[in-house]
Amino acid sequence: MPDDVLGFDGAAALIRAWSRGLRPDPDLTVSSWADRHRKLASRASAEPGQYRTARTPYMREIMDRLSPGDATQRIVFMKAAQVGAPLALDTAIPTPFGWTTMGEIAAGDLVYDERGCIARVTGLSPVFEDRACFAVVFDDGEEIVADGDHRWAVWDFTNDQPVARTLTTAAMASRVSIGARGTRRRYAIDCCDPIEMPEQDLILHPYVLGLWLGDGSSIMNHISVHEEDAEVVEHLRACSVEAEFRLPHWRKGRIGNVVIDPTFRMRREDGASLSDCFRSRFVTRLRQLDVLDNKHVPLPYLRASRTQRLELVRGLMDSDGTIGPDGKRCEFSNADRRLIDAMIELLRSLGYKPTVYHGKARRKVFGADGRPSDSAEYWRISWTAYAEEPMFRLSRKRARMRSIENGRPWKSRRRRIAAIRPVPSVPVRCIEVDAPSHLFLCGKGWIPTHNTEAGNNWIGFVIHQAPGPMLAVQPTVELAKRNSRQRIDPLIDESPDLRERVKPARSRDAGNTMLSKEFAGGILIMTGANSAVGLRSTPARYIFLDEVDAYPASADDEGDPVTLAEARSLTFAHRRKVFLVSTPTIRGLSRIEREFDASDQRRYFVPCPHCDAMQWLKFERLRWEKSRPETAEYLCEGCERPIAEHHKTRMLERGAWCATATAADPITVGYHLSALYSPVGWLSWQRIARAHEAARGNDEAMRAFRNTILGETWMESGEAPDWQRLLGLKEDWRAGTVPAGGLLLTAGADVQKDRIEVDVWAWGKGLQSWLVDHIVIEGGPGDPACWQKLSDLLSRTWQHASGTQMTIARLAIDTGYETAAVYAWARQVGFAQVAPVKGLEGFNRASPVTGPTFVDATIAGKRLRRGARLWSVATSTFKAETYRFLRLEPPETSPVDGERFLPGFIHLPGWIDAEWLKQLTAEQLVTVKTKRGFAKLEWQKLRERNEALDCRVYARAAAWILGADRWSEARWEELAAQFAVNESRDNASTTAPQPGRKAQVRRIARSSYMG
Repeated sequence: MPDDVLGFDGAAALIRAWSRGLRPDPDLTVSSWADRHRKLASRASAEPGQYRTARTPYMREIMDRLSPGDATQRIVFMKAAQVGAPLALDTAIPTPFGWTTMGEIAAGDLVYDERGCIARVTGLSPVFEDRACFAVVFDDGEEIVADGDHRWAVWDFTNDQPVARTLTTAAMASRVSIGARGTRRRYAIDCCDPIEMPEQDLILHPYVLGLWLGDGSSIMNHISVHEEDAEVVEHLRACSVEAEFRLPHWRKGRIGNVVIDPTFRMRREDGASLSDCFRSRFVTRLRQLDVLDNKHVPLPYLRASRTQRLELVRGLMDSDGTIGPDGKRCEFSNADRRLIDAMIELLRSLGYKPTVYHGKARRKVFGADGRPSDSAEYWRISWTAYAEEPMFRLSRKRARMRSIENGRPWKSRRRRIAAIRPVPSVPVRCIEVDAPSHLFLCGKGWIPTHNTEAGNNWIGFVIHQAPGPMLAVQPTVELAKRNSRQRIDPLIDESPDLRERVKPARSRDAGNTMLSKEFAGGILIMTGANSAVGLRSTPARYIFLDEVDAYPASADDEGDPVTLAEARSLTFAHRRKVFLVSTPTIRGLSRIEREFDASDQRRYFVPCPHCDAMQWLKFERLRWEKSRPETAEYLCEGCERPIAEHHKTRMLERGAWCATATAADPITVGYHLSALYSPVGWLSWQRIARAHEAARGNDEAMRAFRNTILGETWMESGEAPDWQRLLGLKEDWRAGTVPAGGLLLTAGADVQKDRIEVDVWAWGKGLQSWLVDHIVIEGGPGDPACWQKLSDLLSRTWQHASGTQMTIARLAIDTGYETAAVYAWARQVGFAQVAPVKGLEGFNRASPVTGPTFVDATIAGKRLRRGARLWSVATSTFKAETYRFLRLEPPETSPVDGERFLPGFIHLPGWIDAEWLKQLTAEQLVTVKTKRGFAKLEWQKLRERNEALDCRVYARAAAWILGADRWSEARWEELAAQFAVNESRDNASTTAPQPGRKAQVRRIARSSYMG
């Protein structure tokens, strides 16, 4: 270039800038960049330090395909899931039906994720012994025993600004406190979001119950209130109960009396009192709840909807609650420990952080033995709340609450870790849940705890070496925010090269926010698949789609999220990169499976250490002795010699990816990886074998095993069983009699044009079932006599094998045909024994049965709780379960010889005919295409009549409504004891039934005026 052209100040700098702008994409690959520049922070990884691709050599090619120099445009990665870290077996786990423990939980059980949504347990680890254990103590008194490797999503307060980190228990134990005096607590955990639960059909309004529990008479319908709080009567009337305010002559101070559902005493002609007329409907409801003279919060109220739980808290606070002078500190005081514990659980389930204080009252009281005592115990709960979600209905208390604008709500929504101390080793285990974040709630404190580095390496590489616009999509926006705090922020903070390019979030005009990271030459935008606005926000050269099987079918009703996201990269033509990653789910519905099947389906082939035969690892080649998973070894396909696991490290180093199919699109490559390839020290072959042993006989557990361990889709067992095979499995008992194992009767009724068909089923331990009776009532819904016969059926009895007469505990009737007639009949007979149901299609429902929904309404549109109610039933779930149970094989020997029937086994009587069996197997599960081109599973009829299957589904739903799925072993044993059933006659169990629980002796209080 001529000198005169370069002869001005700044020419050199201009040329350097110009050359940088025209430079080609770097030759450095993503895996090489990770080995040189990637640092794993202790807050985000269980193995902190320099990233080493040698630890997982099978990831090199996948990452290198993401490099700009590779011609591949779409990379599909179908993989196994991570497994969480262990907790002690006695750790409490909240569920929608109460509490369980880590030792009792099973695959398929329902728990809660950190957002308060219901999640399903998809995997269980074996019980680990002799592990280093720690007791983690929180500032609200909650204590959890966890394994040293358990991972926690915490906030680190070492610096002025808290930083989100993911740390193990052992890593945090080294320095829990900070500061010159060691008094500041270093780590904190977010409180869970308010728990989302379905609305319950409660016989008493939660606010009314809360008010009575706080200051009500324990044996009658009187509530003590301050005379300035007479407005509480209006609040009670708004809750559909009658009340009146009284100022009795015997009152002390300014205390008044509110009488709920006031009654009067009538007298006979001779002047004697008619005690039968002195009855209150309110007292009757208290007796039904078993709280009369036994104050406590019933479980249905603790597991009610968020609005119902909040109303219960308001009732308690209006009676025994106060608000501090600062207008944000709420307090609840009571001397009943059970009410205190219930209030704590309510507040925690609503997302608050309650603190409990214990004290003694300064007054003389009399103990249970009648002796005077100097002081009485009481407890005080304190927590922070704001006017946006008031804790009171009373206006004088409610007016004192401050707005959230004048507070720091984040401070009161975090639990500080007060101490972590070593404890003697205890048995521990871990679980896997299907929540997008893999977090679940544990402990009485509802504490969130844990359960792809390739994508994160790619993000770091783009920021450092190949800048451009990048879009990273998580299943939800909330999960994208969490991933930004726990993954992306540590990725940037731990790498000096990345810190130089992404300015700190606290600097002015940094362009660094929770969901957006600007850097020289590009920007990283993070969003959720549930946000169509985020998916179409800007063109992007790089697209990272994480956990695509958890994406919704449509983003805000605007189409498939994957299609919308990929459309952002089309303007970059051959320079674009799209990376799809996910653990698979159900065959036919799995996005990642569909993408993998359209690719070249690459498998990681490894050499045999004995014969050098190249092969990809299949679970079928993993062999072990029966019931001894610790003997697991892999059998070579070439020489049939067993391969011990210590050879795995060398095998992985010498492995290579090979295509096993021809891709429909030449610019797309696909990779599949199972947990069989886990490096030594991670998930071992022995643990995989043990997990498979534990999952046998349980389809939910086996589905979790295939999805999370093998990285394969699960095929729903929806093909109709062979009805002719079922003919050979019939057993001998008379129609209208209940076999010995049946301990509960439910019925399903299917309404047809000219008849009503009813099947009565008996249920026993392990949800085994017996068909007791099949009844056809001729006449149809237009015939009053038909409904009368159905009503008579509710009072009919069936004889148990022990001689006891049994009635139907709950009858579920379909409302799909002649809905109005069904509701009219249900209103006539009442809803204590009858449950109108409506079938809903689809598998992706949090619970198979939801409701009830109140149907009747006033002219103003207000729902009537005493009117008709409707339960919604996910029929697809119960049909798949029924067909799964029908495929179970009976014991090879007679049960008398000592072998049990498998849980869920369906016993069919000899008196049923072939037509009934054909109706029971009249449908099959198929994959169909929707109008938008999506695949979905759908039940289709193989023959016209399917009443037997429908009645079975409704009877199964009735058992669910009664809670049979949640009954413990002890509950079933108690029922068996009541029938005097010896389990050896039924399931060949040699265990004698345990005696029933002793009835609670209720204290009777007598007053002087009763004579």
